[in-house]
Amino acid sequence: MMRALILGGIADASLLAAEIARAGIDAVYSYGGRTRTPAGQPLPTRSGGFGGVSGLADYISRERITHVIDATHPFAAEMSRHAIAACAAAGTPLIALERAPWAKAPDDTWIEVVDVNAAVAALPEARANVFLAIGRQHIAPFAAKPQHAYTLRFVDPPEVPLPFAADVIVSRGPFTIDGELEMMRMRGIAWIVARNSGGDGARAKIDAARLLGLPVIMISRPNLPERKRVETVAEVMQWLGHRTCLGA
Repeated sequence: MMRALILGGIADASLLAAEIARAGIDAVYSYGGRTRTPAGQPLPTRSGGFGGVSGLADYISRERITHVIDATHPFAAEMSRHAIAACAAAGTPLIALERAPWAKAPDDTWIEVVDVNAAVAALPEARANVFLAIGRQHIAPFAAKPQHAYTLRFVDPPEVPLPFAADVIVSRGPFTIDGELEMMRMRGIAWIVARNSGGDGARAKIDAARLLGLPVIMISRPNLPERKRVETVAEVMQWLGHRTCLGA
């Protein structure tokens, strides 16, 4: 009997949950626990970590999981590595639902870097208005350049003091180009720091930066071990042996 585990994190994970529920597949949706008010799902949900590779492997065995779908954020590298190792240990099939990264357009001004520390180094020394679109878990290194006026955007208000002064926007995407243009103009944004997450939900800031001629420090995705990877919900459903009317 099939029982799937969705490791959620991206918008497409919710689309997948809806399709799995519609198909009548027994499944559990797992949240990483970093969002305090996660969106509701049409499947039973759990929240929080598993306790490393061994904890996830035990969960897979205990809950009789037959298929695991890694639909975490492309930068949730630790969770993805744990899923790869746990599924190998448990002998459970794994597939990654991973949207394609953004491709640089001719009019984009990107400074491509390998990680957050390199992004900090790429910022200018002179004071500037900087939009950090990288999530709250990764902002601490930017305290090394406190001269900048930072704008941050989180899904939830910060629970602890920030490591530097910043203007915090609390908002949940997807965001529109018009909205991003208004935000950047109103705050006089001169630099954007972003992770190459891909997908449509977070792309508007990249398109807005292009229209405004602003430089984007683009952090590349982390390298992960080889695994089966697809880009659409339809491909995951096909892997599960079900059809879907969705094309993405």
